[in-house]
Amino acid sequence: MFKSLTHPLRMFVVTAMIAAAMLFALPANVQAKNLKIGFSMALTGPLAGAGKAALIAMKIWKDDINKKGGLLGRKIEFVYYDDATSPSKVPGIYSKLLNVDKVDLVVSSYGTNEISPAMPIIMRKGLVFMSLFGLAVNDKFNYDRYFQIMPAGPIPKDDWSRGYFKLAMEQNPKPKSIALLSEDADFALSAVAGARRHAKRLGLKIVYDKTFPFGSPDVTSVMRAIIAAKADLIYIGSYPGGSVGLVKAANELDLKAKMFGGGMVGLQFAGIQKNLGPMLNGIVNYDFWVPEPTLNFPGVKEFLKKYQAGAKGKGVDPFGHYLPPFAYSYLQILGDAVTAVGSLDQKKIAAYIHKTTFKTVVGNVSFAKNGEWAKTRTLQIQFRDVKANDIAQFNKPGKRIVLYPDSVKSGSIVYPYKQ
Repeated sequence: MFKSLTHPLRMFVVTAMIAAAMLFALPANVQAKNLKIGFSMALTGPLAGAGKAALIAMKIWKDDINKKGGLLGRKIEFVYYDDATSPSKVPGIYSKLLNVDKVDLVVSSYGTNEISPAMPIIMRKGLVFMSLFGLAVNDKFNYDRYFQIMPAGPIPKDDWSRGYFKLAMEQNPKPKSIALLSEDADFALSAVAGARRHAKRLGLKIVYDKTFPFGSPDVTSVMRAIIAAKADLIYIGSYPGGSVGLVKAANELDLKAKMFGGGMVGLQFAGIQKNLGPMLNGIVNYDFWVPEPTLNFPGVKEFLKKYQAGAKGKGVDPFGHYLPPFAYSYLQILGDAVTAVGSLDQKKIAAYIHKTTFKTVVGNVSFAKNGEWAKTRTLQIQFRDVKANDIAQFNKPGKRIVLYPDSVKSGSIVYPYKQ
């Protein structure tokens, strides 16, 4: 084709064709860059065990997606930093992720205290924000691109304890009084605020209503005061250390009540369950996923198998029932929305999430206008027939019976807790 051209002209044509080919190839090269998802995570500090477990689950999702070719034809890359379970570190981390690391998408750290400080930064950028276990965070922000994977419900503070009170008021004779106790931190205060509203609505006499310091090493005196109040119901909002201390104190001091539990974080973790053993029997507490047959959603067993293999030797919950399936699922939802929209347009992604029911390893998920689950599925479970020094029992049905909601109920309550 080039023989009729002079040598210099042939060189010019060839060079021009190579340049044109490079120009047309440029967009594909740009597309080939990794798609970055940024977040902070509690990898040290009081919630490090949960944060590390969440990260294992998130990496399983990343590997699953990358094996399929990534998102939008780009491999997924995580950019994350340890927030040390410290809310004060969170704003700086998200500012760095967005302004220095130039991530494409963001998700939250674990927990109410670490999600709230990120919100103003995320909102200024107009980003979709999938969040991991924050209770009623969006009540004060009203951000239409916020979505919460925790199945609290559309009125999160009240939906959180709705099942506890429904169960209590179905008993005969009905309880007449309640003691309320909250650890002094956002999640616990919000959980007990909802319980307080239910108690007033139902005409229960509140005979005790106190807080105790976050991370307090000694809660025995608090439990003594609760016992002295002689309440029928005892509803507690607490974090792992406080939960363990209160359960041990209740057993040591022979607490008698019709129902005890409610919003105690930590009783969902296998290590704590083994530590407390039979002391857990009879407690009614919230949970999100347990190995009861009513919660065998498509894909959840396969996910847990991968998680349990990845968790060995990592010093995290060996079974991963509580947080990991939801850490996987909030990325499932974000990934499915990006794929459906076909771009990283945040407005379109948010609109798609609002209108869609997603199939995830924790079941079908759809969102209310405020970004919470459209319908509550905060479980109320009761510990039953727990034996001492046997961690394996918690990876099987029959130890955490689902009492509420009816859609996934696996048994009926044993009432009262202790007389």
